[in-house]
Amino acid sequence: MDRLIGREREMKELDRCLKSNQSEFVIVYGRRRVGKTFLVDEFFQSTYDFSFVGGHNVSPKKQLRDFAKAIKKYARLPKQPRFADWSEAFDALVELMESLPTDRKKVIFIDEMPWIDTPQSDFVEEFETFWNGWGARRRDIMLIASGSATSWMIDKIIENQGGLHCRVTCNLYLRPFTLNEAEQYLRMKNCHWDRYQIVQAYMVIGGVPFYWNLLDTRLSLVQNIDRLFFQRNAILRIEFDELYNALFVHADRYINVVQLLADNQAGLTRSQIGALAGLDGKMLTIVIRNLERCDIILRYSQLGNKVKDAIYRLSDFYTLFYLKYVSGNNSLDESWWSNHFMSHSVDSWQGQSFELVCMTHTDAIKRKMGISGIATEISSWRFVPARGSDETGAQVDMVISRADRVINLCEIKFAVGKFQLTSAYADSLRTRLEIFCTKTKTKYAVVQTFITTYGVADGINSSIVQQEVIMDDLFGQPV
Repeated sequence: MDRLIGREREMKELDRCLKSNQSEFVIVYGRRRVGKTFLVDEFFQSTYDFSFVGGHNVSPKKQLRDFAKAIKKYARLPKQPRFADWSEAFDALVELMESLPTDRKKVIFIDEMPWIDTPQSDFVEEFETFWNGWGARRRDIMLIASGSATSWMIDKIIENQGGLHCRVTCNLYLRPFTLNEAEQYLRMKNCHWDRYQIVQAYMVIGGVPFYWNLLDTRLSLVQNIDRLFFQRNAILRIEFDELYNALFVHADRYINVVQLLADNQAGLTRSQIGALAGLDGKMLTIVIRNLERCDIILRYSQLGNKVKDAIYRLSDFYTLFYLKYVSGNNSLDESWWSNHFMSHSVDSWQGQSFELVCMTHTDAIKRKMGISGIATEISSWRFVPARGSDETGAQVDMVISRADRVINLCEIKFAVGKFQLTSAYADSLRTRLEIFCTKTKTKYAVVQTFITTYGVADGINSSIVQQEVIMDDLFGQPV
């Protein structure tokens, strides 16, 4: 397990289940490429009493043949059995498990379970019978089920209202790496990129471990981006369609929504998404819920507004980068990024992406502020004057409203050095603060907070900054 970065909580839970005196039904789920199979394989050192991986877009007959092949392997049968249906397949699995020693836990790992549940296969029904009628009644079975189709895992297993209701004994949701974990991973690979480069890499590939594994650390980040996205048949150029088709049925609906959010990086409300995507209420709810479950979009409230006015923002860094610079890019230049990474467009994209990095690392920001133990609400705020009004509009990308009656108005800036506060910029911040206090009528103390790469440069205007968080703070160790 030396190769595992993070995942301490998940490993403790797996260990607890392995040592318990009852049968355990463990669910490991999360978006594609986040490291679910790697976690389980590393913990058990790929030593199972039975293991099976579902095939994507494979017929029920082929799934059953593959399952029979796995039974033959683990039972050491001279001839591969034939199963007419999943009832027979699970009967064979029971027979295999009952032939094993009774003085230890038997570990069963079924990977990519959502892919096994093909139409008319009756897989879920037979799985219910298998677990309820046999596995759950024993004390020596540890069943691990994993899958990338997060919505299926939740709907069909975790929130199952039928025979599997409340049968899951351990629920492990794997989130992408934080900056801290990404840095640990690079150090393990003997890579010595500085934190500025690591943040830039995070803006492109997010915290997906598989993507970090693709980096050739002998090359610069710019060269890696060309190699992974812009060279002919580059692996992350073709990943997009595979990702969404693996995660969702009717993937085009989901791609349409993420494209809309990519085009509106400040975010959209639910009603705006529905109108622009042409989705009715029920289908809109399903699409938004499933995108949230896969950490592809992020929902956050607007300060002082109702839940229905929540803003949805595209939060999957890979998707954002792909849709902005790769999708529709018909250039044959295999060094496209090398030739454009110093452009104004990239500067603007980095500024917006750094905001998202901060939004996904609010725990680290709170630790730096010394408010980890204080209840907070993270939101955005904007004031749009009525048409024809002479009032000035204002916007704050991150507002931290605290139970100790303090509000942090966070200004987020990505810069190659210390951020220089001009007099004009300082005046705009004072105006924004006045508008915020007037329109929200807040009674809380309001603190002007800057989150930057290297801090705010000392100068005549720097006194307006009451609290600072810098890039290094985003790498802080988790609690």
